Amino acid sequence: MPMPDLSVPTLTVVPWRDPVIDALGYPPASTYVERFWLSILGPSTTWLVRHLDARLAVEPEGTTIDLDATAAALGLGGGMGRHSPLVRALHRCCQFGLARAAPEAHLQVRRHLPPLTRHQIDRLPPAVRVRHHEWRAAERDASILDPQQRRARHMALGLAELGEDVATTAQRLIRFDVHPVVAHDAATWADRLVRARAAAPPSADGPPGPADRADPARLGDPARLGDLAAAAAAHLPAAGPSTGPAAGPSAGAAVAPGPTLWQESSDDAA
Repeated sequence: MPMPDLSVPTLTVVPWRDPVIDALGYPPASTYVERFWLSILGPSTTWLVRHLDARLAVEPEGTTIDLDATAAALGLGGGMGRHSPLVRALHRCCQFGLARAAPEAHLQVRRHLPPLTRHQIDRLPPAVRVRHHEWRAAERDASILDPQQRRARHMALGLAELGEDVATTAQRLIRFDVHPVVAHDAATWADRLVRARAAAPPSADGPPGPADRADPARLGDPARLGDLAAAAAAHLPAAGPSTGPAAGPSAGAAVAPGPTLWQESSDDAA
C-alpha cells in the first residue's frame, strides 16, 4: 500500500476528514480504542495513533513531526529502516485504514477510529470479544442509556465550563460510575456546546446562538447549571493517574508508553 516518503527526517501529518467515521468513530484516546483496537493494532501502533492525534489537537490543520524524535518519544528506538519499529507502526496505520499517503508527501491520519469490523471482532481474544459484545449492546440499548445520559450530560457540562477537555471529562465521569459509552457521548456533547456558546456573537437583540438553541429537555433548568458545575467539581475525584483500564492520555497531553496499554499484544500480528 502507498506510504509517504520516509527517507527525509520529518513527516507532515494532516487530518483525514471523513464525515461518517468522524461521526460514528471513537477518539484515539478513548476507552474503546484502548480496550478493543489495542488487541488488533498492538501497543506501538496504538500509541503512535494517539501521539499523532495529540499533535493534531494542538495544530488541527497539520503538523510536522521529526521521525527520530517521535520514535524516541514512543520508546521505539532509532533508525528509519524498512523493519524499524516506527516504520512498521506507520505501515500498520495504513494497513488498517487509520492513515494514508497524501499528495505532497503528507500523511493523512484519522482523528476518530471506526468501530471494529466483524472480521476484527472475531480476531479478538475470547474475553475481550465478550466485553466488546457487551459494549455494543449497551450502545444500542436506549432504555439503559437515556437516564445515565441525562445525568452524565449535566456533570459533563459543568466540567466543560470549568475548562476540562473531552478526554479528561470522560475519564472523570467513568470514575464516577458512568458507563464509558455514555461518558464519551456526554463529554463530546458538552465540549461542542461550550465551544458553540463561545463562538456565538454576544447580542441581546439578535437571533439566538447555537447554545441558546440547545434542547432544554437535555440541558435541564439553565438556572441550575452553575450549581451542577460546582457539585460536579466538588464530588468528582481529581483527574490523576488511574490504574483502571479506562485511563488514557488526554487529547492534548504528551504521549508516552505506560502500563495501561502494554498488554500481551504483538505488533507483528497479521
